[in-house]
Amino acid sequence: MLGEATFIQIVRDERETLMGKIREQLDKHRADATCASCHAKIDPAGFALESFDVIGGQRDRYRAVRDKDDPEPVAPRGDIDPFININFKLGRPVDPSGSLPDERKFGGVTDLQALLVADKTLLLKNLAEQLTVYSTGRAVVYSDREAIAGILGHTQKQGGGIRTLLHEIVKSDLFQTR
Repeated sequence: MLGEATFIQIVRDERETLMGKIREQLDKHRADATCASCHAKIDPAGFALESFDVIGGQRDRYRAVRDKDDPEPVAPRGDIDPFININFKLGRPVDPSGSLPDERKFGGVTDLQALLVADKTLLLKNLAEQLTVYSTGRAVVYSDREAIAGILGHTQKQGGGIRTLLHEIVKSDLFQTR
């Protein structure tokens, strides 16, 4: 039978093993063909956003639960609540790098942002479709593609701004007749 000290060491070792191994776990998951197609699209953004913690703070390293007797110092912002007696230590470094499905590589969230805004037409089209979904309360369907193309054309002729895009959506039949 394991003693309490041995059990605590096993749990601590297990935490250290799991911490920072997100990519390895996702690699195993992506090996399944039914999972791989979706993960090819969602993982790049997820990897870039690993540089933010659960409340949106920038981080360079993961946090790990720190036991009271752990000699490592408490991590910055590590004291959550003195009444629940949980604090953290710094764990493995975060790796926010990745590559998009078209194999373009990025080193972090700023690089990913630059890659995503490089194609302004695609970005404007996506924004138009999402705003149309929001404003009409229904999904954009195949038969809406001409109306969306018209909205994009009018918006681009006027400089491509968000205000113009909103005006064009509101003036469109998609918005007016739904």
